[in-house]
Amino acid sequence: MATIVEKFFASKDELTAELSASLEQRLVAGIKDDGRAVLMVSGGSSPAPAYKHLSNLDLDWQNIDVAMVDERWVDASHDKSNEAFINSTLLQNKGAAANFITMKNDALTAHNGVAQCEAAYQTLKRPFDVTILGMGPDGHTASLFPHADGLEHGLATDDLVCAINAIESDVTGKITERMTLTLAAIAHSKVVKLLISGEEKLAVYKQAKEGGDVADMPLRAVLNHPTINIEVYWAP
Repeated sequence: MATIVEKFFASKDELTAELSASLEQRLVAGIKDDGRAVLMVSGGSSPAPAYKHLSNLDLDWQNIDVAMVDERWVDASHDKSNEAFINSTLLQNKGAAANFITMKNDALTAHNGVAQCEAAYQTLKRPFDVTILGMGPDGHTASLFPHADGLEHGLATDDLVCAINAIESDVTGKITERMTLTLAAIAHSKVVKLLISGEEKLAVYKQAKEGGDVADMPLRAVLNHPTINIEVYWAP
């Protein structure tokens, strides 16, 4: 079982304040201890205010590596691109000076792009200082989707990234081809920040925490991992 600390907030503003302060502290400590800091970022509305706050801070951005947790296999100009989201929130203002490593490359498919993406991610310092994860109502995290083509490999391999082809659903939308961090990569983190909002997702998280088939709710693989240090952030 992972080490799990649950932080419940009365509002999203309180969650953002705590998350922002913690991210700043960990990035500063990473640079102090190792010369560089690595921040793994997810898309979504929950981390967006913290990203925007960070982008205005006087951090040593030239020594901060920002890399994607997962990405749809679409160009950065696409409105569903996580890279575009990170560019418009974190990599603005002073944060624009960070070294950004994206997942999407010129390969025709995510599967064909794995080797190039893996090579890029292998250059990053490990353990990563912070990995930010979200969670879907289907129990997925990163792009580790239930019963997806590539899920079993993503949970078992020692590689840092893998290609995923999810089963189309209301959660995935029509773009099911993804690149994602593997379970092993998530475990290469000093801390994982799992961001959850609303009562519905809280119930999903609790269901995942109770155990069951990992293929049904891949978040279970993270929650059950013996070495991962997780901080759960929840707000209504």
